[in-house]
Amino acid sequence: MKKWKCTVCGYIYDEAQEDMPFASLPEDWTCPRCGAPLSAFRSETGEEKRSEADITVADKIVEQLAAYGVKRIYGIPGNSNLPLTDAIRRHPDVDLVLTRHEQSASYMASAHAKLTGRIGVCMSIAGPGATNLITGVVDAATDRAPVLVLMGQVPEIFLGSESLQEIAEVDIFKNFCHYTEMITNPGHALKIVNMAIKKAYYFSGPSALSLPTDVLAKPLSEKIWKPQEHLFDSDLIPGDSLEHAVSVIEKSKRPLLFAGWGARNSGADLLDLAEHIGAPVATTSRAKGVIPESHNLSLGVLGSIGNRFAPRIVGQSDLIIILGSGFRQRNLVPEIAVLQIDIDATRVGKTFPVKAGIVGDVGRVIPLLRKKIAARKMDPEFRKLIDEAQNEYRRILEEDGRIRQKPIYPGAVIQALKRQAPQDAIICSDVGDHIYWFYKRFICEGQKTLLCANMAGMGFAVPAAIACQLEEPERRVIAIVGDGGFGMTGMEFTTAVKNNLPLTILVFNDGKLKNIKKEQLEYGYPEYRVQFPNPDFAAMASSAGGLGIRVTESDELDEAISQALISPLPALVEVLVDPDLFAAAVRGI
Repeated sequence: MKKWKCTVCGYIYDEAQEDMPFASLPEDWTCPRCGAPLSAFRSETGEEKRSEADITVADKIVEQLAAYGVKRIYGIPGNSNLPLTDAIRRHPDVDLVLTRHEQSASYMASAHAKLTGRIGVCMSIAGPGATNLITGVVDAATDRAPVLVLMGQVPEIFLGSESLQEIAEVDIFKNFCHYTEMITNPGHALKIVNMAIKKAYYFSGPSALSLPTDVLAKPLSEKIWKPQEHLFDSDLIPGDSLEHAVSVIEKSKRPLLFAGWGARNSGADLLDLAEHIGAPVATTSRAKGVIPESHNLSLGVLGSIGNRFAPRIVGQSDLIIILGSGFRQRNLVPEIAVLQIDIDATRVGKTFPVKAGIVGDVGRVIPLLRKKIAARKMDPEFRKLIDEAQNEYRRILEEDGRIRQKPIYPGAVIQALKRQAPQDAIICSDVGDHIYWFYKRFICEGQKTLLCANMAGMGFAVPAAIACQLEEPERRVIAIVGDGGFGMTGMEFTTAVKNNLPLTILVFNDGKLKNIKKEQLEYGYPEYRVQFPNPDFAAMASSAGGLGIRVTESDELDEAISQALISPLPALVEVLVDPDLFAAAVRGI
């Protein structure tokens, strides 16, 4: 007599107890626990080698993802995704990174995609697991990161019966995903998976699949698709629009290059073009660090969280060349000529009227412009204005580094981080008052930065740092976060401990949502309900198996950050910063 196990819920059918051979059960018999069909059961007679008939839809999905280079899936297992979880367990090249919360899983997938340009994958159970993914998936949608969402679903035979945790996943996720579909038949499973990946890459955003548990457990013998036969990059090269753009640049006296996310991999070419045509370079917050910000052509970040000097120089230019950004802050761009280059035609001219527009890959367009435009010197008066602004900016940074007060001055924390952070570090920033200090005051000289840009969602930094450290184990990864954001996803510190990740988390602890307080005061409201009774975050980190350091004096900053950065354990540096000092947003030129 044999035992048979339901691959959906784990229920065991024991022929001895049931007094009926499994093979004699009627075809319409279903699992008494979860309703899965006969085909979902497998023999439990030892660890026998799996035959071709034992290969399931879930196995093929994981195999297909591995063929596309997926090494990690972020998420939490549960009843409605157990066949998928077990398929991941069995695959030698794919791992499940267990997270504390599904929001963290989707943030990790989004951060992976932003860092690498390759698809990030997250998974959840049905119902609350799926809805918990939404924030990170919307981050991927608005920041244009290719992500695949795998959502467990109740068995297909129960759909529409108001089963436990059943929700209309496809209807919910189609509001912010480029492709959403439910796999209801093994025969179209691989086609749908491949279409979801192709759409995620083509639109640079998320795709979502709803996966009924019983369908995942059904057999599937179809061979996976070869990515090299089905996935191709967009690589637009401009035609006549390039000549018009060249003529516009040649007529300008004071051009300015403004680089966005689309230029993130073109730093060397961007700087070469800037030097060739005598133009300063400002960046969006997402592209911070695309060129060394210590360079004499760098203006740093232009934007509400940027420095106040970049818009001053923008106001003195006569042509802004926007490269790979749909920059929407009209208040920071005066009524001057705009040339915009973007691979997405809908973004060109979306926010500003443009003098010239190019639809093309920024990485391909920059060298073409460089080749067609004659070299020239920067306007001397323009150069003088830039030098004056840069000198004033450097004086502010030097002053930040000298300020000693208690509670600690936030600018002093940033300058200590600057002194200690390796040049190849990856820095993930959360949302809060600290983000203003970082983007205004940290000079990138090789460091790469990531943030939840368009949604400005709190809780991004710690999960993002985990994903980055998994992908780049030889680089130092740093998360900078306020106590509010850390309170949302800070328990993922234990995920870093579990995975032996030597990342560093820098917590700005001011005991409140200081950025909200700033907004309340700015708009004439009194401070209200923004304070927290925080625990000792450093002690929490130590109790979890990492390194925790609490800093209360400015003179302790460098040693604490240095110690954290060389730690083989996940490290958390908690800094008690002044709750009443704000970094003001830039509102105009």
